[in-house]
Amino acid sequence: MVKHIVMWRLREGASKTTDAELIKSLLESLAGKIPGLLKIEVGVNFIEDANASDVVLYSEFVDRAALEAYQSHPLHLAVVPEVKARAIERRSADFVVLG
Repeated sequence: MVKHIVMWRLREGASKTTDAELIKSLLESLAGKIPGLLKIEVGVNFIEDANASDVVLYSEFVDRAALEAYQSHPLHLAVVPEVKARAIERRSADFVVLG
C-alpha cells in the first residue's frame, strides 16, 4: 500500500475558510471514482499558527502505479487548478507501507 499526504497553505483573505472548504469538497468528491484509490480524507486546520498548513490530504492507494494513475487521472487533473489558484505553498510525502 502507498500513502500520499499533501499539505497546503492558502492565500490570506476573507475567503480563506471558504477556499479551504471548497478544496476539501473537491478532493473528497474523488472518493470511489479513481481506480486504486482506497481511502481519501481531507482536513481543514482550525488552529492559527504561523507554522500550520491550512488543508491536509491523506490518501491511500493499492500501489505506486495506482498513485501515478491518480496523478494523471482527468478527475484529479480537474481539481488541480482549483487548488493551485488558492494555495501559496504545497508540501507532500509519499511512502510505501509494508505488511
